[in-house]
Amino acid sequence: MADGHDIEERAKFREMLEGTQEDWGIIATHAKQFNKGLAKRVLDHLRLLDGDYGGFPVDRLTHSLQTATRAHRDGRDEEYVVCALLHDIGDTLGSMNHPDVAAAILKPFVSEANLFMVANHGAFQGYYFFEYLGLDKNMREQFKDSPHYEYCAQFCHLYDQAAFDPDYQSEPLEFFAPMVERVFSKPKNSMYLKAMQD
Repeated sequence: MADGHDIEERAKFREMLEGTQEDWGIIATHAKQFNKGLAKRVLDHLRLLDGDYGGFPVDRLTHSLQTATRAHRDGRDEEYVVCALLHDIGDTLGSMNHPDVAAAILKPFVSEANLFMVANHGAFQGYYFFEYLGLDKNMREQFKDSPHYEYCAQFCHLYDQAAFDPDYQSEPLEFFAPMVERVFSKPKNSMYLKAMQD
């Protein structure tokens, strides 16, 4: 304690083969505490999109806020609105596969339909512009047999492709923060779910 700070309790093993019930109890306690800050970390990462235009008429954060605001004002439920807000959060670290990044973050917390929507919105959004890049605008047709095809197509048509208006008055990020907190406080699907329950 030379620096004057309490040393946090930690597991004692040097490799997992040596781990004990006590070690894993310590780790589980820390994980539960750490998980309580997930929504804040997600929102902090979303803020990285601020000021990044990528050639679009609005920056990526504005696009995200506009997409979520449109969904909210249209009466969509909170989980859907949070998916709309976070659908492009992967643009910074997954510029070649941003839907996969967003889907991985949201997967433990959302329904199958909302997960499909986030995970595949890139192919569906391409309907509006892929032809200008030499790509197949009908790439979304690979999902035509999915029960969530229309759901995702509707998301892109009503909210995602329409959210590039510099004059649209979106709600600020702080408006959505409580929604993000609530959605991320109730995991539905995770291999760790049983271990993380209080």
